[in-house]
Amino acid sequence: MRRRAMLGALAATPLLPRAARAQAEWPNRPVRLIIPSAAGGAADFIGRTLGRFLEPHLRQPVVVDNRAGAGGVIGTEAAKQAAPDGYTFLISTNSTHAANEFLFRRLPYDPVRDYAHVGLLGTYPTIAVVPAEGPVNSIPALVAHAKANPGRVFYGYYSSSSQVPAALLKARAEIDVTGASYRNITQIVPDLISGQIQFAFLDALSAAPALQSGRVVPIAVSAARRTVQNPDLPTVAESIPGFVVEGWFGLTAPAGTPRPILDRMGTLLRDAVADPAVSAALVRQGLTPGFLPAAEMDRFLVADRERWRDWVRIAGIQPE
Repeated sequence: MRRRAMLGALAATPLLPRAARAQAEWPNRPVRLIIPSAAGGAADFIGRTLGRFLEPHLRQPVVVDNRAGAGGVIGTEAAKQAAPDGYTFLISTNSTHAANEFLFRRLPYDPVRDYAHVGLLGTYPTIAVVPAEGPVNSIPALVAHAKANPGRVFYGYYSSSSQVPAALLKARAEIDVTGASYRNITQIVPDLISGQIQFAFLDALSAAPALQSGRVVPIAVSAARRTVQNPDLPTVAESIPGFVVEGWFGLTAPAGTPRPILDRMGTLLRDAVADPAVSAALVRQGLTPGFLPAAEMDRFLVADRERWRDWVRIAGIQPE
């Protein structure tokens, strides 16, 4: 009798669909985190810091996959092509999901349709840097030097966060300077030190080793206000009113990733930003931590795309 009752109960219990069982078991293997830039930059540092926080909570390794090139396009496309099964995530940026839409004639991905966002980690400005041995030590001095040497001053860039501030400075200050495109940020600093280029806008992490060596010096930040990390460093806006360009980092997945997985990762992302050790590490590298959940990040990105559209237009950048 007992056996028949048990069999009857089992027969009456519907089997979970395969997708539901997979979600319930998630994760049961390593999770891949795509970084759309080379090792050594801010996105790489943030991705690895986040990965170390996630591993004990997921009880699985988080494998960092650097896919550099084309202003983040290569890595972002790789995330689009990944299976939406909760085992691939992307460190998304203002380049990958806002500015690139206006910097490239054709993107191999749709920044809205092809992705599902987990949340925003925080925002950051870039730092205008120049060679320590050069003739420039401020934004006004850079503008004066460029006007005295039209066509002979060059800047390096590797992404929207480095290209747009420099091009915007060119337009707002009415100076004749030329941009040189690099595959990634780590290639810019040696050319800056050697004098092949005269200035660049870099994230704080990538500029840190050169700044510590004293061979490159900061002259301004692109934020609206002076930063906690560099309170004595003026903003570009103090010389050119209204000049503000800020970037951001977030966590994103391929479209179609199951909502329960996105929600769980969102909770972990929120916890990471709130963790004192993680937050302090991010602040040291120039990020202003500020978690936004998926729905708020979606609304943030609507406004951010408009900001980057305007900045690209004012800077006079023609899509590649």
